[in-house]
Amino acid sequence: MAENGFLLISILLALSLPSALSRTLLPPTITGATSDLDVSASINKTLHVLSFTTQMASSFDLHPTSSSSSLLSLQLHSRISVHKSSHQDYESLTLARLARDSARVESLQTRLDLAVNGVKKADLKPVDTELAAEDLEVPVISGTSQGSGEYFCRVGIGHPASQVYMVLDTGSDVNWVQCAPCADCYQQADPIFEPASSSSYSPLTCDAHQCKSLDVSECRNGTCLYEVSYGDGSYTVGDFATETVTLEGSTAVKDIAIGCGHNNEGLFVGAAGLIGLGGGRLSFPSQINATSYSYCLVDRDSDTTSTLEFNSPMPPDAITAPLLRNDKVDTFYYVELTGLSVAGNLLHIPETAFKLTSDGGGGVIVDSGTAVTRLGRAAYNALRDSFVNETKGLPAATGVALFDTCYDFSKKKSVQVPTVSFHFSNGKKLDLPAKNYMIAVDSSGTFCFGFAPTSSGMSIIGNVQQQGTRVSYDLENSLIGFSPNKC
Repeated sequence: MAENGFLLISILLALSLPSALSRTLLPPTITGATSDLDVSASINKTLHVLSFTTQMASSFDLHPTSSSSSLLSLQLHSRISVHKSSHQDYESLTLARLARDSARVESLQTRLDLAVNGVKKADLKPVDTELAAEDLEVPVISGTSQGSGEYFCRVGIGHPASQVYMVLDTGSDVNWVQCAPCADCYQQADPIFEPASSSSYSPLTCDAHQCKSLDVSECRNGTCLYEVSYGDGSYTVGDFATETVTLEGSTAVKDIAIGCGHNNEGLFVGAAGLIGLGGGRLSFPSQINATSYSYCLVDRDSDTTSTLEFNSPMPPDAITAPLLRNDKVDTFYYVELTGLSVAGNLLHIPETAFKLTSDGGGGVIVDSGTAVTRLGRAAYNALRDSFVNETKGLPAATGVALFDTCYDFSKKKSVQVPTVSFHFSNGKKLDLPAKNYMIAVDSSGTFCFGFAPTSSGMSIIGNVQQQGTRVSYDLENSLIGFSPNKC
C-alpha cells in the first residue's frame, strides 16, 4: 500500500563536462527512433532535491458547499515537498525508494494471488474487547506498502473541516485517516483528526453495505470496525464511518465511507491517511459515482504541483487504450498492452506475455504507487537486450539495486537514446520520453534503464513511466488515455 513523482529547476547550473560526444539539444525531443536525454538538467536536479525546504500547502476556503457529479479537482503534491528527506545524498534516497518500491510490488502481487486462489474476505464477528490490531485477522493484503506513497493531496475532513495531507493510491480502495483518541498513531504533518469535533461524523453499523464491502471487518457493539494491512506488516485499524470530505474550491462531498484509524502502525511519510483511487466499491471515485478521473504526475523530485480531476473529459489528443477489469479483484486497472518497441522496432514478444487470463492472472496494471515498471522476465529480457544492442556506443556502468542496465554519463551534457514505446491492442502506441526510462540514481552521472523484471505473471506500468503525462481513466467507456505534457 500504494507506491506512485517534483523539481522543475528554473535556473540550471552550467556543467562544463568535456566530451567529444557532448552536445546541446533544445528542447528534448522524440524523433521516433531516438529520444534526447538532458543529462545536465537531470544531474542538477539530484543536487538540489535534498536541499528542499518543505512547506505546508496554502490553505483553501473550508466552508463546504454540496456537490453532485460535476467536475471536482484537487492539487497533487510530491512526497519530498511535503516530507523533507533525511538522506544525505541522492544515491541513498534512490536506494530507499527502490526498497519501498519492491515491497509494494510484492504486496500487490500477494493481494492478487490471494484473490485468484479464492481467499474470501473475513466474516463479520462480534467482539467486545478493546480496539487493537489483533482484533482483526488479515487474510488480504492491500496495495500500498510502508511509506510507498509518492503523491499527496490536501483535503478537509469533517465539519468544520480539518485540513490534512492524504496519500493517493490507485492500488487501494479503502479511504482512512488517523483519528483521536490514538491507541497508536505515527507522526503526521497535521494535527490528528478529532471525530468528536465533527458534526458530520457518523459511525457505520455492521449491517451497512459499506461495512459488508470491506475485505476485513469486525462488529463491536453494533458498529463496524475495519482493518487494512500492508505488505510490510504496517496497518490501520479503527471505526468505519461516513464523513464529509472537502476538496479545494469549497466543494464538499458528504457521506464518504472512511476509516477512522485509532491504531496505526507504519510510516506513511507525514500523511494523515490515504485516499483510495482503485476500482472497488469503497474507493473515492466509486463513492462519488465518478464517470472518469485523471491525474498528471509531475517529476517526484520537484516541488511543483499538478491536479487530480474527477469527471473531466478525456483530452482530445489522448493516446487511448482499452481499460480492462479483473473479475477476481476489482481494485486494479488493467490496460490491454500487446507489445513493446525499441527504436521503432517491434520486439518479438508473444502477446500472451501481457494477457489478463480468465482465472485472473497475468495482465498489465497501471499503478500510481509503484515507481518502476515491472515486466515478466521474458518480456523484460527482450526489451533490455534490444536496448543494450542499440546503445553499444554508450559507456556502461555497474548495476544498481534492481537495475541491471546502467550507464556512465558523467562526461556528457546530453545523449540520444533509442525510444521505448508501449503498443496497445487498438493499434495505438505511446512513445516514452528518455527521462521516463533513463533514471539518474546518483549525482555523479550514473543513469539506469528504468524497467525491472518480475517473476509473477502480472506486469505493472509504474509512475516513473507516467510522469509528465496526464493519465485519464474513462470508467464509463472502459478506456484509459495518455496525454503527454498535459500537467
